[in-house]
Amino acid sequence: MYHPYFRGKQYELITIRESAPLLQAAGFVPIIEPVKQSLGALQKTLSVVRDVGAKAVVIANPFHGDHSADGESISKLLAAQCADYPDIAVGVLLKESTGLDDIIACCDAHAGHSIALIHAGFANAKELAGALGARLADMHHLFFDGMSGKLYQKHFAEGTRVLLRDGFQRRRNRDHPDVEFFSDLHATFADEGMDGFGDFLIVGDDYVEGGGPAYAVAIHLTFIDDEKDDEMHIFHFKSDRQDTPTDPAGKFAEALQKLINQLGRADNKIKETQAIAEFRELHRRGHFPGLGYVKKLSMKHHIETLAMYFAEQG
Repeated sequence: MYHPYFRGKQYELITIRESAPLLQAAGFVPIIEPVKQSLGALQKTLSVVRDVGAKAVVIANPFHGDHSADGESISKLLAAQCADYPDIAVGVLLKESTGLDDIIACCDAHAGHSIALIHAGFANAKELAGALGARLADMHHLFFDGMSGKLYQKHFAEGTRVLLRDGFQRRRNRDHPDVEFFSDLHATFADEGMDGFGDFLIVGDDYVEGGGPAYAVAIHLTFIDDEKDDEMHIFHFKSDRQDTPTDPAGKFAEALQKLINQLGRADNKIKETQAIAEFRELHRRGHFPGLGYVKKLSMKHHIETLAMYFAEQG
């Protein structure tokens, strides 16, 4: 059903580990594009996924990061750790520059695994479908929205199909509006002819190697509005001070106070997730855990919010 797309940085992998029991219970399947040279954290994450009986997709040929030129070490890890665990699938990323022969070779190299094709700009659908033949029906197909039209997707109708749509608008923190539309795909993916949906959580699809100094600190939190046909929207709780990169702890406290104020409103629609409980505790203690930790809480809240939504749908 839901496929959150992670780029495999430190706090993204921690999010998966800490959310693994919930991911398993909700039937959510994270997609991981490893971007860091060291695979120790990924190995630890996949062990946790296995231990709780959850599912995941690990991209063997990343486009971004340290493995973009050679994914051999990822393939070795998957062969060593996941060959006997079919619920961790090998993802093959299909970009505009990806050759048909390379796709087939990657699928052949991982023939013993479940395969998920991530369609992200590759254009030769008919040729690919013909080359894969009967294997198509056993594959998952995840389509980047806007990079593969209906005619393209039609060639992969036999397999399980998922639509990935980026709901996060990347801007400088100071330029975010207080609240804006995020997505309705959680409620409309079936209308799109899909078996599931995915997004890039509150991080977005744009890959950035490292963040610069935070002139403004923002807490990004999603919520589902039952008065607007269950659309998902996102709050951007921003610090008051935005002109210098100093005092991130104090700026976090300013943004956190705005979150706490919103939670106290009679018309508040933010779910009381475990992540929100931790935000409340940080406020009570007056503690700043670091910006990476704050992002982790926002990602966990997003996953929890969607899990609550589908639980309520029955």
